[in-house]
Amino acid sequence: MTLSRSPLTRRKPLGQRSAILKSTPTLRQRKCSVCGETFRPQRMGQRVCSPACAAVQGKRDSEKQERKETRERKAAMKTRSDWLKEAQAAFNAYIRARDEGNACICCGRTSTKEYLTGSAWDCGHYRSTGSAPHLRFHEDNAHRQLVVCNRHGAGRAVDYRVGLIARIGLARVEALEADNTPRHYTIDDLKQMKATYRAKLRALKETA
Repeated sequence: MTLSRSPLTRRKPLGQRSAILKSTPTLRQRKCSVCGETFRPQRMGQRVCSPACAAVQGKRDSEKQERKETRERKAAMKTRSDWLKEAQAAFNAYIRARDEGNACICCGRTSTKEYLTGSAWDCGHYRSTGSAPHLRFHEDNAHRQLVVCNRHGAGRAVDYRVGLIARIGLARVEALEADNTPRHYTIDDLKQMKATYRAKLRALKETA
């Protein structure tokens, strides 16, 4: 009987294997996320230079996760009314920033020192959120307005209309006046509205 031999597999000499290991690129130096000292990581994803800094980073990560979970719990408890208020606040802040430098939409004043103390400007709606809630987020319907005109002058609708025509044109004003299409905003819609106008406000500030 003839015995068959399995083919021999040649292994790389120890010197060659050692050379391969030595040729493996080392990780680039980076700054420790805790102390700021420069160090060379020993593994991918290493953010800290020492066990002491690792303990500090671990505590930070734990606190960050707790804050995230707290925000999520609070968000889950919010009602549609809560989200509506937050979306409206984001929209109003954007409108005030968009119109910064413009005169009051209804009275044409730009200086408030002689008239007001405290917060001088509102986001005033031509058709109010009470009578036309479907237009609360319509940008043609909202403009920067002096507090004294918006709150204490009942919106000054007639003067507002004159200023609005001068700013956006009669056709767009009449389109606003004819727009009675209901808008039903879900909680998800309001979340998106809040995020959208926060982003638009940030974009304005970055280009200012």
